Amino acid sequence: MCESCPIVDWEHELPTVRYFTARKVDADMTEHIVWFDRYEQAHKPFVGGKNASLGEMMMAELPVPPGFAITTVAYDQIWQDADLVTQVNDLLRSIDHDDFAANRAISEQIRSLIEAAPMPAAVATDIREAYAALCAHCGVDDIPVAVRSSATAEDLPDASFAGQQDTFLWVVGADAVIENVRKCWSSIFTDRAIAYRHSMGYLHQAIAMSVGVQKMIDPISSGVAFTLNPTNGDRSQVAIDASWGLGEAVVSGEVTPDNFLVDKVLREVIKREISDKGMEYCLTDSGAVEKLEITGERRTTPAVTDEDLTAIAILARRAEKHYGCPQDVEWALDKHLPTGDNVVMLQSRPETVWSQKPKTSVSSGGYDPMKSIVSTLVSPLHKKSE
Repeated sequence: MCESCPIVDWEHELPTVRYFTARKVDADMTEHIVWFDRYEQAHKPFVGGKNASLGEMMMAELPVPPGFAITTVAYDQIWQDADLVTQVNDLLRSIDHDDFAANRAISEQIRSLIEAAPMPAAVATDIREAYAALCAHCGVDDIPVAVRSSATAEDLPDASFAGQQDTFLWVVGADAVIENVRKCWSSIFTDRAIAYRHSMGYLHQAIAMSVGVQKMIDPISSGVAFTLNPTNGDRSQVAIDASWGLGEAVVSGEVTPDNFLVDKVLREVIKREISDKGMEYCLTDSGAVEKLEITGERRTTPAVTDEDLTAIAILARRAEKHYGCPQDVEWALDKHLPTGDNVVMLQSRPETVWSQKPKTSVSSGGYDPMKSIVSTLVSPLHKKSE
C-alpha cells in the first residue's frame, strides 16, 4: 500500500489517488496490461486474485488459455473524473441499507454512471492493441474471449468477494471487449457487493478491479479434478468428473457425470463409473448456448478417453506439486486443439471441502464444483451477479 495515499470511505470522499501507484512494474508490463505468460509476483497487487492465479499457472508451464490482465491502474483512472466521483458519492450517501429494493436501484444508477464514463484514450488504445496481439497469437480474427472481473483485496485477508462481480463470455471484437471491461469495472458496485462491504465494515475503496481477457474455450468435454480421493482423503489418487460439452447439464441435475479415479504413481484408471448422459450444452457460432440431446451409443460413451484421464491427472498432480497442497482443478478439452494436446486448465485452487466430506462422487452432495466450471465456461453467457 502507498502510505502517502489517504484511506477514505467512498461514502464520504473518493480520494483522487488510490492506494496503488500508477507505474511500470517491469518491461513486460505497461501501466495497463500484464500478459499471463509474463506474470511475476510483483504484478499481483495490480491484477487481482483470479488473474494472478492464471498468471502463476502459466508461469508454472501449465496449459492455460492465453490472455492478459487489464490492471487496476487502468481502473483507477476513471476516478480522476471529479463529476463522476461526486455523483457516485451522492448516491452512496443516500443508501438505506435496510431498503434492499431501493439499494438495487441505486446500484444500477451507479453502474450506469461508470459504464457511461469515457474510457481514457491511453487505456482504450492499450486494450485494443493487446486484443489484436491475442488474435494474432491465436491465428483468429476477432477471437472470442472471456472478460472476467478480478478484484484485488490484499489488505482484507478475512474477506471473500467471490461471486460479487461480473463475468462476460464469448465476447468478440475490440469494441465489445472495451464495453464489457466497463461493465466489469462497474460491478464493484453491485448491490450485493455494496451490502457486503457495509455489513463487514469495509471501505468502498478497499478493493480495486482488474479485468482478465482470455481466449474462450469451446470444450468437447469438461470437468473437475481433485488431487485426492474425496471419499476417504487418499492422496495417492486423483478423482475426475467429466461430462460432454459445457457441464451445464450436470449443474442443472439433468446429467450425472462420469466419475473416475486415477492412481498418481501408476497413472492407471483404477475406478470408472460411466453415466447415461442424455444431453449436453454447447456453444453456437454466435455464442449462444444450445441444449442438445445425445442419442445412441454416445450416451454411455465416456466423455474422456483413458489418454485424456492420464493427461488430466498429470496436470492436476503438477498443480499440486507447484502449490504444495491438494488442488481443486477445473479443466476442459479444447475442440480446437490437436487431440492429445487439448487438455487445458481453467483454474486451480486449494482443496478445502471434499477431503472433509465423504462422497461417492466429486459432483454429488451439497458442494457442486461443476458450478464453478460452468460459470467459468458458459452459463449464462452474460453472467450477472445474483
